[in-house]
Amino acid sequence: MAKILIVDDSPTETYKLTSILEKNGHQVITAENGEAGVSAAKQQRPDAVLMDIVMPGLNGFQATRQLSKAQETANIPVVIVTTKDQETDRVWGLRQGAKAYLTKPIEEKILMDVVNEVLA
Repeated sequence: MAKILIVDDSPTETYKLTSILEKNGHQVITAENGEAGVSAAKQQRPDAVLMDIVMPGLNGFQATRQLSKAQETANIPVVIVTTKDQETDRVWGLRQGAKAYLTKPIEEKILMDVVNEVLA
């Protein structure tokens, strides 16, 4: 069982992702914006982070960059989960340090395959 941080400002998306992860035996912690996500990652040290992009304040690209550059969180894999489906967004997200880039709506099997891959 892994501890996974979901950073998303949508309660609906957070609920969907939480349901899938808990059903598959993972512990979930949540944050509703980039600043809270970076802070939670530093305090809680999750095994992985699912990061939305479009959020008020610190967006997902900025939060991912902060996590991948900070010494205490650099080893935590970040998976971007967003509605932004342009190739340029995907490339930019991976350049910020994300290990994977998924677009919503997300299928359970795809999500779990990617989560298991980054946890391996």
